[in-house]
Amino acid sequence: MAPSRRALLAATGATTAAAFVTAAGTAYARPSAVAAVDFGSLLERAQTLLTGGVFDPADPDFAAALNALDSTAQELWSTLDRGAGRTALWPDLAPVTDPGNFGQSYTRLSTLATAWATPGTSLAGDAEVAAAVIAALRFTYDTAYNPTKPEKGNWWFWEIGAPRALMDTCVLLRSRLPADDLTDYLAVVDRFCPNADRRTNAPTLSETGANRTDKAVIVALRGLLGRDEAPLVSARDALSDVRDNGRNSLFRYASSGDGFYEDGSFVQHGAVAYTGSYGTVLLSGSAYLLSLLAGSPWAVTDPQVSVMYEAVERSFAPVIFDGLMMDAVRGRAISRERAGDHRDGAAAVAAILLLAAGAPAAYAARWRALVKGWLTRNPTIPFAALPQLVLAREVLRDGSVPAGPPTTGHFVFADMDRVVHRQPRWACTLSLSSRRISAYEAGNNENFHGWYTGDGMTYLYDDDDLGQFHDGFWPTVDPYRLPGTTVDTRPRTDLGTGGGTSTYLPGNAVAGGAVLDSRYGAAAMELTGAPDTTLRAKKSWFMLDNAVVALGAGVASSDGHRVETVVENRNLGAGGIHRLVVDGAARPVELGRTEDFAGARWAHIEGVGGYVFPGATALHTLREERTGTWRELNTGADTGGSAAPVTRRYLTLWTDHGVSPTGAGYAYVLLPGASVAATHAWSRANPVRIVANGAVSQAVEARREGLTAVHFWAPGTAAGISSSGPASVLVRRRGSRISVAVADPGRTGTTLTVELPFHVRSVVGSDSTVTVRPGRRTVLTVAVGGSRGHTHHAELVQ
Repeated sequence: MAPSRRALLAATGATTAAAFVTAAGTAYARPSAVAAVDFGSLLERAQTLLTGGVFDPADPDFAAALNALDSTAQELWSTLDRGAGRTALWPDLAPVTDPGNFGQSYTRLSTLATAWATPGTSLAGDAEVAAAVIAALRFTYDTAYNPTKPEKGNWWFWEIGAPRALMDTCVLLRSRLPADDLTDYLAVVDRFCPNADRRTNAPTLSETGANRTDKAVIVALRGLLGRDEAPLVSARDALSDVRDNGRNSLFRYASSGDGFYEDGSFVQHGAVAYTGSYGTVLLSGSAYLLSLLAGSPWAVTDPQVSVMYEAVERSFAPVIFDGLMMDAVRGRAISRERAGDHRDGAAAVAAILLLAAGAPAAYAARWRALVKGWLTRNPTIPFAALPQLVLAREVLRDGSVPAGPPTTGHFVFADMDRVVHRQPRWACTLSLSSRRISAYEAGNNENFHGWYTGDGMTYLYDDDDLGQFHDGFWPTVDPYRLPGTTVDTRPRTDLGTGGGTSTYLPGNAVAGGAVLDSRYGAAAMELTGAPDTTLRAKKSWFMLDNAVVALGAGVASSDGHRVETVVENRNLGAGGIHRLVVDGAARPVELGRTEDFAGARWAHIEGVGGYVFPGATALHTLREERTGTWRELNTGADTGGSAAPVTRRYLTLWTDHGVSPTGAGYAYVLLPGASVAATHAWSRANPVRIVANGAVSQAVEARREGLTAVHFWAPGTAAGISSSGPASVLVRRRGSRISVAVADPGRTGTTLTVELPFHVRSVVGSDSTVTVRPGRRTVLTVAVGGSRGHTHHAELVQ
């Protein structure tokens, strides 16, 4: 029979909603009507969340997921060392005393236990399998992971990775597990993860964000398995950080450091844009605990849980493109072979659906429609586990849920230096960095080649090419030629080869921009290069309905290296022969071919779109086949990639600024999805005029839209608009109505004065931070101090 939400969540959704309503007046009051303390029922619920609950194993909808689980489990079962004299459980995870090895051993045992507990697998209910897993747990405890062991190596395996997999396995095997064994395993959790508030190996360090959520789940499962109320109270209260009066609550907006921000940003590790990795873990863990504890005496009743609800549409929806998670917010996870944008997207989709099960009806209805739209447009989303598939299938089969349209609009995530421009069929995302947000994160032997991922890398997503950044992109792309970046060509050494994680905060202040009418955007980044280079550039982007204009000025370096700006570096797949047209002439498709065009005005890549070069440019193109391995990017203990060669074809377009340039620049326009004819016509008509591209300002005018957009690097005037200091400014005139948006993405000012070149009669409305003096030349005074780069608005009438 088809699974229902009741079967999956054991009616947790209704009780969760009731809990929120009855607790509206008191943050931690117990709901007025709760189930009696029934640890057994909650443990059944925990098992359902691991296995997917009741479903028909013969249903073809579940065949692929069941086969995948069964195949993985059979491989683990056939290679598990069950001998009496063993020194490790699997030969590739020896010695078992290494934290990475015992951590992964527990994960594999959890997979075997899941297969044992899931009807339809070849190992389901097999007594020999259960006995072997129980013996393996005892072996690992006795040999490597017990309360007498001191932490060494990566703390995460000791305090999160191993105990979570151990607790999941105990949940699944609880009917077979000897009582003394369970007592020992609860003791090991008490030793290494006694609460979710503090880092065990550094007790003065408070846990934040995703790590806090992970630990809360572990502590809650420990409480259920030990039938002990205290850990359950601790786990619930950790979400709200009762211990420290909410300082690290997951249900509050951050203004610095880790967590969700009101503008939709999510930061982890203090300075890394991480919505798509740690943010998804936080969302998943929170949804899990809300569902697990709903209706119990430990139900989450903090009314500020609405922050988590708002995050779905504010933080996640803008960075999920038809079910895939944008790489710009995945941090070092881009180097993980088994965690591509599709898989991380699937994890976020499943978390949203699980959260919807207990959310207020208005939220849940919008989220289900949003998800159904993603699933409908991209039916290949690879759900990694049966519980995820159960949730997805339910929403697809629910005729009352409409398929929501694609997210559209312009989003400036000022608190994590990311900009996302969404149109119905494409999206353009900018990955920026500053002295506040890291240019990359590497470490624990991950993300060796992430050098330029935060230097203005421009991700172009197309609904006809959902595999662009997933299909072998990272191991095969030239890491010195990431689209949108301006780089020198010196060789770089691998990042992140030591223990722990590392980040790089460049010295620039400016990274971000302004948004107007949720539709248009101006963004900028002052490129200061790596710590041992002199490369500098002023980079701006102006985002319109059907175009993205990229401008560069002040490109300079004195290091003796050649400097390039990469217009595009498109992954054509394993055998792509996408046609390239330059100024109306189709170019040869032979691999290894480099061409130079002294005065190119436009180009077009089949299946991608157009590229226009206002005023013409010296364009270089390369069609090549590149081979690499995931192992060259990541050798992490539990995330290391394969050494198998991956080969993909690329088409690269770039501008060469020469060796040690001074005062160089560039200008190009992206026309996503445009045809050859439309690109040519755009080049001839020049509907967007570049007004300035210099050290003081960069500006464009889109006459058809009545839009002028400027980024000021210093006090000055462009297109008749004046600014008293650095700022991003957009002005749009529609009849007698004038809309203005102003931001200080460098966060260097306190007050900005912006003067408009036309008469304004009255003010329709404005933010409280904006004061308007109407007149022949209208003056806006904007209090930008303390606004952290966010946009200020005003609506005026002529």
